[in-house]
Amino acid sequence: MKKETNVKVVTIAVFVATFMTAIEGTIVTTAMPTIVGSLHGIEIMNWVFSIYLLTNAMFTPIFGKLSDKIGRRPIFILGTAIFIIGSALCGLSNTMLTLIIARAIQGIGAGAMMPVALTILADMYSAEKRAKMLGLNSTAWGIASVVGPLTGGVIVDTIGWHWIFFINVPIGLVLIGLVSYYLVEGKRTVASKKTDILGSMLLMTMLLTLLLAFQFLSETGFDWKVIVMFLLTVIATFLFIRVEKQAEDPVISLDLFQSRVFVVVNLVAAFISGFLMAVEVYIPMWMQGVLGYKAGIGGLVLAPLSILWVYGSSLASRWMVQHSIKRTLFYTLIISLVGGVSLLLLPLHTPFFVFLMISGVTGIGVGATIVATTVSAQNSVSFDQLGVATSFNTLSKTIGQTIMISVFGLILNQVTRQQLAQSNLTSDPDIMNKLVNPQT
Repeated sequence: MKKETNVKVVTIAVFVATFMTAIEGTIVTTAMPTIVGSLHGIEIMNWVFSIYLLTNAMFTPIFGKLSDKIGRRPIFILGTAIFIIGSALCGLSNTMLTLIIARAIQGIGAGAMMPVALTILADMYSAEKRAKMLGLNSTAWGIASVVGPLTGGVIVDTIGWHWIFFINVPIGLVLIGLVSYYLVEGKRTVASKKTDILGSMLLMTMLLTLLLAFQFLSETGFDWKVIVMFLLTVIATFLFIRVEKQAEDPVISLDLFQSRVFVVVNLVAAFISGFLMAVEVYIPMWMQGVLGYKAGIGGLVLAPLSILWVYGSSLASRWMVQHSIKRTLFYTLIISLVGGVSLLLLPLHTPFFVFLMISGVTGIGVGATIVATTVSAQNSVSFDQLGVATSFNTLSKTIGQTIMISVFGLILNQVTRQQLAQSNLTSDPDIMNKLVNPQT
């Protein structure tokens, strides 16, 4: 008797995998002040967040291509195994540098798990049910935004920051077992095209040099290293475009960029996703390091953002029916702008309830904008490009997150130095490490 895929079990496994990779981007936020207090290295701490997103972005299109060639199951298992190894190494880290390296490994694993999980759902469900299942899967991100910071805070306050990483190991092993046994794939009969290795390498180089440019900018200002990295980014981009034009099976189809709407909405998606990540990373640190709250309370400030994100999403859906997409994007960006500007204008010792209010407004704006940009990106291309367009939209968001974390890291360091100077305190790294550590 031929064995068939257990759709229910695999669906649950996919949902858990999506949640696990999503929460890893937020659970570290409330633990970061304690990690800095333990490992030090505030000058490079934003790399703990950036490197995870960077390697995730670099490997997402590559693993997506490989899953088409050799199957979903082996790539998903490989990605989960890499993610487990990275998680274990994160928990064992004793310096900020080793933690950053381990987070890079985590990001590579997530780069396989996330796109392949979505593809597995598309394989298992008909067109009528696919949208519903993908929608349910996407709720994992909203849940992770709420649960991640709160869970991270509780774990840090009880058993220590190392366990926010160790907890992934048993969960990942269970996922590997479930997918290995219950996901059945037939032989692939589609002729395999030549893998776009050169294009993939150039894409990785382009993303790496771009992030390095912003990282150096946040550390040392606009100096020769920043100029070199930006020049290398331009060169890599130029070569990437040339290679993709000639590639038999390009890692990213250049036909997508013929639509001006597609380009604009992805730029907006990149910016708003970067803003969201920066808020999720740095507000808890403000709560703990400046206002002196515990990690759990520091994470609680993000709860209104995550809860009202759902309301913002439904609001955008209604607006897109009633108005043009251009007007909808205008409304959603205005709401997001109100939240962002309010944060920038806050004095150092702002009451906790004010942060809750701004968090809620930001959640409505960001949730609405992300839905609007995703739908716009999909509607701007033909049906046969829908999958590629959605993947690139996801990649745009990840790139925006990596860049904006570095930019906001620069802003945080500058503001902190100014506040220390006004208090007649030195702004050397030891003082700044203590400032963000709630245990000092």
